[in-house]
Amino acid sequence: MRFKMIVTLVEDDKTERILETAREYGATGATVINNARGEGIKKKSTFFGLSLDARRDAIVMLVEEHLARGVLEHIAEVGEFDTKPGTGIAFQLDVEDAVGVVHQMEELTHVVEDKI
Repeated sequence: MRFKMIVTLVEDDKTERILETAREYGATGATVINNARGEGIKKKSTFFGLSLDARRDAIVMLVEEHLARGVLEHIAEVGEFDTKPGTGIAFQLDVEDAVGVVHQMEELTHVVEDKI
């Protein structure tokens, strides 16, 4: 079984919806890193030198490769990444190898067989 890593950088008020959607479409777990910081094309405004940036989270998930594109598309929709600038991004990377995912593989075998 092969996996993709989906990395999502999103405003923290959307984290729970992203996680729920990812699980609904096949993700079996995630790691959330709080208080990430990022900048887009346009720098956010400041107020007396203080940044007005919203807090962001980084979400990292290993997702079975046949399910990964669906997860990516649905979290992009929920996060409004393509409709509102500055709301966040998500991308997937190939995972060459992984350990510690035996239990996920057992759970996903039946799900993936139905999709193929």
